[in-house]
Amino acid sequence: MTTAGSSTGRPVAVRVPATSANLGPGFDTLGLALSVYDELIVHPGDEPGVQIDVSGEGAAAVPRDASHLVVRAMQYAFDAVDRVMPGVRLDARNVIPHGRGLGSSGAAVVAGLLAAKGLLEGDVDLGPDLLLRLATELEGHPDNVAPALFGGLTIAWVDEHGPQHKKLLVHRGVSPLVFVPEFTMSTSVARTLAPLQVPREDAVFNVSRSALLIAALTQSPELLLAATEDKLHQNYRAQAMPETDALVRALRAAGFAAVVSGAGPSVLVLADGPGRRLEAAELAAAATDTPWEALMLAVDFKGGTVREYAEGATEPYPR
Repeated sequence: MTTAGSSTGRPVAVRVPATSANLGPGFDTLGLALSVYDELIVHPGDEPGVQIDVSGEGAAAVPRDASHLVVRAMQYAFDAVDRVMPGVRLDARNVIPHGRGLGSSGAAVVAGLLAAKGLLEGDVDLGPDLLLRLATELEGHPDNVAPALFGGLTIAWVDEHGPQHKKLLVHRGVSPLVFVPEFTMSTSVARTLAPLQVPREDAVFNVSRSALLIAALTQSPELLLAATEDKLHQNYRAQAMPETDALVRALRAAGFAAVVSGAGPSVLVLADGPGRRLEAAELAAAATDTPWEALMLAVDFKGGTVREYAEGATEPYPR
């Protein structure tokens, strides 16, 4: 293993969006990047070891050593290209809610890989295919890491060559709204609630709705309500998230394309205009006793970004 001398002394700034996976019927396949961002600055040094400062979401809970997911992802990238990772000081500003179905772990993985890419610039090129492969190996599946890396709406799949993706532009009429609760949900627990086998008619149902959802998100937002129907996972997980299930049902009954965001418990509404989002927020406030934070968001089209960091910069993070 060789050292990456060009990485020492050049700090980098990274910015990674939140994501919502599944989008109803697109189980483990579809993902959408959203305009909520985790940001970090990584300072490499000559001495080994890790120093971590975290503010915002999860600041009291995340580790401050090499087991931190961002640092693990950085180390994974350096190992993959046969380089020795330098000692680092990491300053993280977390905004993506943890444990609420908005891709916080995928964002951390992508942030670490992009930080490694920035530190290795001029020595080794971590291209998009390699980044997606490494991110999928760390995260276990590509549906969150693909939109976090590339932005927009992504279709992700795995073939004999590894994880693949296709990025699509979302129709400008699609207006995302996310309802975030105070309680959390474990992705691993949520996955155990979905059955390994489903009836053939349910599989056919979801195939048809997934195909329709691509058309609705890219061309025909008026079809979003029908296109976000699902029979593969949401009903099975409802028992573990009754408040989420109640809100999704109330919103859909009123004509809103509401789905569980990722593994939950947040709720994603794909409205067909900004005005409809306000109506959905009013309905949510009246329909449930559970407090929900309503986030009026945009689709992020850039994905994760990395650039050299200038000390004292007024805009330290890539926009």
